[in-house]
Parts: sequence; structure tokens; C-alpha cells
Amino acid sequence: MSSDSSRQIKQMVNFIMQEAHEKVNEIRIKTDHDFNLEKQNLVHAGKLKVQEEYAQKEKDLDVEQRVSRSAAVGAARIKKMKARDELLETLKKDTLEELGAFCKSPEYAQFVRKVIVQGLIKIEENEVEIHCRAEDRALVAKVLPDSIGDFKLLMAEAGRAAAPRVTISDANLPNRMCHGGVVLSALGGKIMLSQTVDERLNIAYTDMMPSVRHGLFSEST
Repeated sequence: MSSDSSRQIKQMVNFIMQEAHEKVNEIRIKTDHDFNLEKQNLVHAGKLKVQEEYAQKEKDLDVEQRVSRSAAVGAARIKKMKARDELLETLKKDTLEELGAFCKSPEYAQFVRKVIVQGLIKIEENEVEIHCRAEDRALVAKVLPDSIGDFKLLMAEAGRAAAPRVTISDANLPNRMCHGGVVLSALGGKIMLSQTVDERLNIAYTDMMPSVRHGLFSEST
């Protein structure tokens, strides 16, 4: 082989090797670039995921705190309302006890006389039956003639004649349901009118509830 041929072959080999080295270097650079880019994308995606998880946890915590605060406020409100109701019930009970004491006083007879008159005016029937407690039977029998007389007089002043037949029922009002007063009935029990101190307290309790609450509790209570 001539020296020229050997030189050409050597140059060709060197050229090929150079091309190969350049290609390898190019591939390495591209690989490094792709690797770094992928690494950056992964890191960025990881950061976004961490941020999203943190934001979600923060949101969940905020919701949990809101729910806890709402539950605490609701529980406090229920507790406050329960305390108010208990106090009002105590007030009602104390008032009923005072009414019970009144029903044993000398003034009670005049009260029964008046509530019978009021009941006859409201019920306005020819035949009326009066129900009372066993311990009030004698008192009711005593004041009944006066009550009927007062009723007739009032009706006459109003230009209306009235002569009702009023009797006392054999059925007594139970003490656990009635602390005093009477119940009037007519038409075989189809019409019932309570004139007991218990019913009057219930009516007053309902009507005066706003003012009672205002007097007992401030707006901030």
C-alpha cells in the first residue's frame, strides 16, 4: 500500500472519529439539558403540589375553625336560652306559689265572686255548671248567690234580662292542676271556660313575656 493511500485512510479514520466524538458530545449535552429540564419540571411540579396541599390544608383548617366557632357559639346560645327559660320557669313557679298563698287569704272569696261574674258574662248561657277544688266548695256555694246577683245587675244595666241556672259540679278540680279559682261549663261540657289562677297566670305569663324578658335580661346577657 502506498504512503498516499495510508495517509488518506488515516485522515478518513480521524474524520470519522472526530465526527463520532462531536456526535457523542452533542448527545451528552442534549441529554444533560433534557435531564436538567425534566428535573426543573419535576421540582416545579413538586413545589406546586406542596403549595396546593398547604393551601388545601389551610382551607380545611379555616373551615374546621369556623365550624368549631359556630358550634361553640351555638352551644353557648343554647346554654344561655336554657338558663333564661329555667329562670323564667322559676319565676312562674314562685308566682304560682304566691297565688296559692293568696287563695288561702281572706281576699280570696271576693276574687272567686268576681271571676264567677266574669265567667257568666263570657259564657252567657242559661244553664251553667261551676267546677272548683274540693276545699273551695263551701266558699263557692257561699259567694255564688252574690255572683249571680252581680251578673243580673250588670246585664240589666246593659238592657238585657238574664236568669241563669248555676249549679256546682260534683266533680272537683284536682289540686295538682288548679291552685284556685273556678271553671265554668255549659251545654254538657261543650263549652268550657277556665277562670282559675293557673290559667290567668299562663295568660299573663304569655302576654307579659317580652317585658319580663326585658326586665330580667339585658341585650348582652
